[in-house]
Amino acid sequence: MEWVEITGRTVEEAKDAALDQLGVDTVDAEFEILEEPSRGLFGKTKGQARVRARIAPTRPRPKVERRDRRKKSSGTGGGRNKAQRPAETATDAAPAAPASNGKRPNRRSSGPKAEPTEKENTTVTETVDVDLAEHSRIVTEFLDGLVDSFDLEGRVEAVSIDDETTEVRVEGRDLGILVGPKGNTLAAIQELSRTVIHRKVSGTAAGRVRLDVAGYRQRRREALEQFTRGVAEEVRSSGVQKALEPMGSADRKVVHDAVNEIEGVSTISEGDEPRRRVVLIPS
Repeated sequence: MEWVEITGRTVEEAKDAALDQLGVDTVDAEFEILEEPSRGLFGKTKGQARVRARIAPTRPRPKVERRDRRKKSSGTGGGRNKAQRPAETATDAAPAAPASNGKRPNRRSSGPKAEPTEKENTTVTETVDVDLAEHSRIVTEFLDGLVDSFDLEGRVEAVSIDDETTEVRVEGRDLGILVGPKGNTLAAIQELSRTVIHRKVSGTAAGRVRLDVAGYRQRRREALEQFTRGVAEEVRSSGVQKALEPMGSADRKVVHDAVNEIEGVSTISEGDEPRRRVVLIPS
């Protein structure tokens, strides 16, 4: 994913503005702080904060972490002695042969542990690029199974939106249970789909997969754009700014994009999650 560079009075303000531009939540983004405002006299800040942000690629947990967890679980399940010390190899467990010259034998167990080999290091850090189409296929299969589990009738298909985004859609009747109040269930299914991807494949994809059920996201996007245009006309004619209700980062992006096409009105975001909102101001 491409990085975007944003400035703000504070680092948090710059991060929030970046989330608005990307249209994702904090957990789906990664940041790099390029510059922080400096402290002046009497605690006042000078300059602006500057951050880089992008949509975080999906990453599996490191293989070494999973291996360590298996070692710990096998160690704790074998009794007190096994939990306190590692298992000895046949060479280390065998008694040392008596020395013919009367000197004390060298105990190998007291020596330093061997360093990991280059091959082992490569195994831990190696990542594999996964085609975005493969992620889309995994999510499509997951939604097919979900529809069957709820005993619903729906058709699942993946539609390419652009080079970096694929939308997996579920079309059919009586699918409201998969949407939920204000789209909360759909948002939860979106999070589950990310977990399924992490478990199925290792590696990253240069893009993201988003979900829609029965055209809910499309209808909401169109309704929000129409509502935003009406509010923008009021702000432009009255010259008085107006704040919208708090909404998620994806909806805030829709508002920003809609206002960008209207002359004489601009937008800013204010507040903190989950009460962050867009303010339309005359320009």
